[in-house]
Amino acid sequence: MSNIPLITIDGPSGVGKGTVSLRLAKHLGWHTLDSGAMYRVLALAAKHHNISDENALTHLAHTLKIHFAPLPDLSGTQVLLDGQDVSQVLRSESTGIAASKIAVLPAVRQALLARQRAFLQAPGLIADGRDMGTVVFPTASNKFFLTATCEERANRRYKQLKEKGIDAKLPNIITEIAERDKRDSTRTIAPLIAATDANIIETSNISIEKVVACILERMVPSTTGSL
Repeated sequence: MSNIPLITIDGPSGVGKGTVSLRLAKHLGWHTLDSGAMYRVLALAAKHHNISDENALTHLAHTLKIHFAPLPDLSGTQVLLDGQDVSQVLRSESTGIAASKIAVLPAVRQALLARQRAFLQAPGLIADGRDMGTVVFPTASNKFFLTATCEERANRRYKQLKEKGIDAKLPNIITEIAERDKRDSTRTIAPLIAATDANIIETSNISIEKVVACILERMVPSTTGSL
């Protein structure tokens, strides 16, 4: 499967990985993998079944029935768990925090690794997450790492919540993002770091369209797909 075109997009929460991935996938006609959603689904399922033990979580990771499908307007991804749409609850701050906590468990990460790699199918894949270019697909030819300041990412999240009518306090969001960044970047297994051969794109002051354009411009010719 090594000849299948692949782009990895890593970075912390709030840098636009999901939106960029969906737009690239539409442009190229490729599949997408939202690896963060897999951890969120697992956290959601664990809460539903009242599971916190690592062995039980690992078993659950092996047996989860997950299906992803991009929304028609590319505003996000529809996520089905056991046939039920959990897209909205999956994006809650509490689910994200819970996902970050179980993501530090080695056995859980190993259980999801093979499932993530199975998404690499023709005609190509856009994989976004925190360790796509370092652990899941280390030999990918096209690796990108998106960054943005903590304050900018918090502002984006704050605006999203307000638009949905959800009450939120910006200082609290800044604190939560900073804590998650620290947890993700200091964990022993698959920490949040840029691959040594990744293209770094700072997104604080540029549009999603510009980020997509930068990625398309920097892609190596062997994986340009149906451009």
